[in-house]
Amino acid sequence: MVDELAPEGAAAVLELIERAARTDGQPAVSEQGRLQLRGGRREGVRHLLVYVPGESGEELIGYGQLEDTDPVEAPAAELVVHPGYRGRGHGRALGGELLVQSGRRLRVWAHGGHPAARHLAQTLGLTMFRELRQMRRPLADLDLPEPVLPEGVTVRTFQPDADDAAWLEVNAEAFAHHPEQGSLTQRDLDDRKAEPWFDPKGFFLAERDGRLVGFHWTKVHAEEGLGEVYVLGVRPGAQGGGLGKALTSIGLRHLAAQGLATAMLYVDADNAAAVTVYERLGFVTHETDLMYRSET
Repeated sequence: MVDELAPEGAAAVLELIERAARTDGQPAVSEQGRLQLRGGRREGVRHLLVYVPGESGEELIGYGQLEDTDPVEAPAAELVVHPGYRGRGHGRALGGELLVQSGRRLRVWAHGGHPAARHLAQTLGLTMFRELRQMRRPLADLDLPEPVLPEGVTVRTFQPDADDAAWLEVNAEAFAHHPEQGSLTQRDLDDRKAEPWFDPKGFFLAERDGRLVGFHWTKVHAEEGLGEVYVLGVRPGAQGGGLGKALTSIGLRHLAAQGLATAMLYVDADNAAAVTVYERLGFVTHETDLMYRSET
């Protein structure tokens, strides 16, 4: 277990994640986890690597990431095993070591909810407690009502650097109940701004009297032809007036104008209000990510 990966080590892990994703249909390590591989040490983040002898030296065949940054919840983990080395106990060994390193207080993501991941969770004595749905809808022939903004609210696009602090503030307030999103820092925002997909023209900010009250940050997955409702947030004092619905419509119209075939988003299955809103907008569940946790 190490606190920091050298650039070549990070590149090897990213290659492993990519290779596994071609088999599994999606990455076993989230966007946040992949970003945390690069750029040096991250407070509260550790890396576990599994090697076996290969023809040209040691070969990386397994990776686990442990993030212990939540002041309340147990540490969260993600892990991946090379497709060619599965079924040999490497996943169980990785999971077991992550349990030990976390003091047996652990939450583990299983992206896509594959049967093998469910079996591993059961083997490790973990129980499911969170379901994150990926929902999708077609963007062709998009038929949404004209966005109606609350009185006094205007919408413009994000200005990098100039809007950073104000966006981090409203994001923290909008997601105070959701530490994974609400705890984003300037470094986290900078990481995303440096990604090839980042486009401020698809990052919409709602203002009232010069103060940010909401936002809709969209993301384009060019290779898959997908547009994502990446993050949608409304400041608590501005909720209930239709701003979220208007921002959703503005972002979806923008994605449709890019010629993308499909829109996607993630929402917790137990957030019934949000699920209902998205279903009314034509979204249906495409797949689910499951989080398991230890009971100790």
